[in-house]
Amino acid sequence: MRADRLVATLLVLQAKGRVTAAELATELETSVATARRDLEALSMAGIPVYPQAGRGGGWQLLGGARTDLSGLTSDEARALFLLVGPAASVDPQAKSALRKLVRALPSTFREDAEAAAGAVVIDPAKWGATARERPAFVDELQDAVVKRRVVRVTYRAWDRDPVERDVHPWGLVEKNGTWYLLGGVEGAERTYRVDRMLALEPTDDPVHRPADFDLAEAWERVGAQVRERPRARAVVTADAAVVPLLRKVFDELEEERIDDHRSRVVLRADTDVMLARSLAGWAEFLTVEEPAALHDELRRLGAALVAE
Repeated sequence: MRADRLVATLLVLQAKGRVTAAELATELETSVATARRDLEALSMAGIPVYPQAGRGGGWQLLGGARTDLSGLTSDEARALFLLVGPAASVDPQAKSALRKLVRALPSTFREDAEAAAGAVVIDPAKWGATARERPAFVDELQDAVVKRRVVRVTYRAWDRDPVERDVHPWGLVEKNGTWYLLGGVEGAERTYRVDRMLALEPTDDPVHRPADFDLAEAWERVGAQVRERPRARAVVTADAAVVPLLRKVFDELEEERIDDHRSRVVLRADTDVMLARSLAGWAEFLTVEEPAALHDELRRLGAALVAE
């Protein structure tokens, strides 16, 4: 759930006094279901947002329609800034927006809000490593999503030659430091890794996006498809001491201890080729039992490494 969208929801409520989920969805260009979830999230976070039943009802922020946020109590402001604060640790624009929101608060509890905003920090780098750089084209893609303009992308999948596509950008997702673009190509929903884009050219063509498209729901569908996809499987006997390190390389790993020093390990990846490439560097610590196709791929990789 995007912290910036929650703040936008709050400001719409303060500006209009009372809105329905449908009106909020139109205002923020989201689905009705997303608007309703955001309203419920604000209410659960302690912000005084309540639904009003009956004719002329909707969702209302108690305390009146105040665009300067002065209708919030100290506890409510602290809850809001706990939601927004983490984004400011990784996004300079979010940090700037947060400063402006703090200045809009009554001075009596501005200090509490500032403390809440700084209570959580997102550090995208693992210990012993530097933070991954944002891939090229992320800013251009964000601009295309906001302006709703088609982009012409040259894309190379890991096992294919580069291709050029006209993509209707619908939204961007960042997961574990990797950025993905969700969009439409010839009417079909597609997902692309941004770091595999070789070139990007904005166009003036307008984006066609389903009226009920919701980025969070679309990303959940992508995750479900990945989880259900058949994956290549390898069985290896490994030194027990290296199994924790293998867990960092393979997102699917099952371990069965053989004795104090050895483990039988089942590993999965998208293809035998990806399994072989990931296992080649661990040759002195494990033995591949099956499948035979993986043995063949490892031999091919070994021959390629020593070829003159």
